[in-house]
Amino acid sequence: MEMDDNLAAVHAYLCADGYVIKNPDTQKHKYYSIGFRNTNLVLLKDFQDRFNKVFGIKPHLIEGQRCRIGSKEIYEKLTKEFGSFYSWHWKMPNLDTKLAKFWLRAYFDCEGWVICKTHQNRHIGVDCVNKEGLNQVEKTLNMLGIKIVRRYNIDRNIHRIYIYGKENLERFSKIVGFLHPDKSNKLKQVLNDYVVYKWNFPKNEEECKKFVINKLREKIRIKKPYFARMISKEESNLKKIRELLKSFYGIECSVNRCLNGIGTPYYELYVYRKEEIKKLINLKLIPNLFKEN
Repeated sequence: MEMDDNLAAVHAYLCADGYVIKNPDTQKHKYYSIGFRNTNLVLLKDFQDRFNKVFGIKPHLIEGQRCRIGSKEIYEKLTKEFGSFYSWHWKMPNLDTKLAKFWLRAYFDCEGWVICKTHQNRHIGVDCVNKEGLNQVEKTLNMLGIKIVRRYNIDRNIHRIYIYGKENLERFSKIVGFLHPDKSNKLKQVLNDYVVYKWNFPKNEEECKKFVINKLREKIRIKKPYFARMISKEESNLKKIRELLKSFYGIECSVNRCLNGIGTPYYELYVYRKEEIKKLINLKLIPNLFKEN
């Protein structure tokens, strides 16, 4: 069989939630069965379609349960080419980077999960009893530039992969991703949960002016009369705001490095001269701090 994206995905589906079996030789009547168990209709239809493209026959789809077909010929092709599909014994085929992503996508669609505990625990995980198989998964993820954390649960004899960190999760989303709609949406939720600390300033002058105005309206705070400030974890954000305030509106301000109570650095932009505060008021960025006589 020629390896392509369809066969790579079918193989992963069968390793994760499938079976390629025959009844014992001691039994008189022989049967051969290939099937994929899953409750998600999107995955069942994907398996059915890809299986048909590889073998020229559609497995029977039972919605919410499985896709299955009986075929001695296909059973022998699969086992001769790939060996066992049992949970403890399956092996990844040798795949290039183009095809590896299809195998991983199907495998994680079945076996993976996504956790989004806002600003605390955001990761993709997968469990497996097959140590050697998961070693291959780990090696393939590393090949694609996706770093993982490996754990072993000795009580359950389960091997586990975690994918943490915005860069790794974004890379997984871009290269591998999920077809499973719930997991796909959860991964989007995870990525949206990360705060973007570096601001992307528009290149167009008018758009950049609007961006600066909106950032000031969103983030500027009045500490006391004639004193306004803005805070950011990124010094470059505030230095750019300072530059643009001077360039666009002639407003002078300063940027200083500060430390919070546990010693973590942050940065503050200060507007403290009376004349500069009046310019902010005229732009309607802060309320009028001057009492009328």
